[in-house]
Amino acid sequence: MLKVTGSAMPGAVSLLPITVFAAAVDGETEPPGPLLRDELSLYTAPPQKSQYVEPEAGQLEQSVATLRKSTEPYTEWCQGTYNKIKPRVQSVVKCGNDTYAYLKNPPKDFYPRAGVIGFTGVLGLFLARGSRLKKLFYPVGLMTVSASLYYPEQAAAIAKSSGDSVYERAVQSYAALEKMVMHQSKAEKGNDLETKP
Repeated sequence: MLKVTGSAMPGAVSLLPITVFAAAVDGETEPPGPLLRDELSLYTAPPQKSQYVEPEAGQLEQSVATLRKSTEPYTEWCQGTYNKIKPRVQSVVKCGNDTYAYLKNPPKDFYPRAGVIGFTGVLGLFLARGSRLKKLFYPVGLMTVSASLYYPEQAAAIAKSSGDSVYERAVQSYAALEKMVMHQSKAEKGNDLETKP
């Protein structure tokens, strides 16, 4: 048992002797005399003699590791697909937001013009009785004509770009057709030369 003296304690508490039970240091049985309060090691931890050993992986951890390794190609494929699709989805969402903003605050006479263009499409369906081809071309053609009357600048730009693309496709198809015909005619000439002695 140790006795703490009050020389370091303030006020009335320093007049009272307090008994404190303390653990002896290795090799000592009991301290020689009374200790001051500052000499007590209340907040120091005893030295640790343990070592950290990494635990072995259990069956659950091994199963999860195996599952992760087996699903890794699929997750990479999904992530690659997501990275490819994400810009397209964002552009569709942006287009939808722009369309919503445009329709929320449309320019003057937008709705009457859209009504006339829609009416010409319905008229085209009415006039295209019979053939499926007529049901496709009449409404589209009449709607295109009425839209080009209301929006001539945009119609000219679209006609120019589509005309250029149609011209390029025609040139490509003509070149491919010419290549096939020339190849067949050379093969026929080669067969005629082989048959003649």
